[in-house]
Amino acid sequence: MNFVTDLISQLKTVADPVLATEMKIYMRNRYSFFGIKAPERKAILKKNIDRYKSQLDRLTVITIVKKLYLQPQRELHYCAVELTTRFLKKKFHKEDHTFIQHLITTHSWWDTVDMIAKHHLGSYLKLFPEEKETIIERYSNASNLWLNRSAILCQLDYKLETDTSLLFYLCLKHKDTGEFFINKAIGWALREYGKVNPEAVITFVSKNCLAPLSEQEALRKIV
Repeated sequence: MNFVTDLISQLKTVADPVLATEMKIYMRNRYSFFGIKAPERKAILKKNIDRYKSQLDRLTVITIVKKLYLQPQRELHYCAVELTTRFLKKKFHKEDHTFIQHLITTHSWWDTVDMIAKHHLGSYLKLFPEEKETIIERYSNASNLWLNRSAILCQLDYKLETDTSLLFYLCLKHKDTGEFFINKAIGWALREYGKVNPEAVITFVSKNCLAPLSEQEALRKIV
């Protein structure tokens, strides 16, 4: 199966070196880029999915995703995340928690981690709620800030199903880290929950001394 090589070849044909440099600078020089905007990248990925669709079973998709994550270009990591969302989001197996953690902790930055936390980790924990306590505690106790951030953000799509006690517990646990990405995540998670329960978020923020960024983000669309 030539899914990965075909995808890379097709992306190379539309690569824009000028845009690649701009994208690399925007991402603080952390990654290499082909220089391809999202709509074009998604169209090329879809073309490959359509071509190989009959062969894209669960284990094959996981293998492809891992191979894409071995490549240096950031667009390939985006494709890997999008493949996971399309084929696995509501079909995870219990043992896939290790696969999800691998994606979070490999080439970690907000542009991939946030999608994985919201769509993959969040979906997994809905499928296997009995794993929630163990996984969230492990993530929140980790020295890896991206695991910490993922624990805070995994309920972004839960709305009224949000475990409020867990959300508030994680916000309080990490509120004094002084880490930008954690403070931002706290504010974002509270703001999303505030869309369905603004009174609870306002009360929580008023009673707890959060970082200014967290408080600002939490209340930005509420008050």
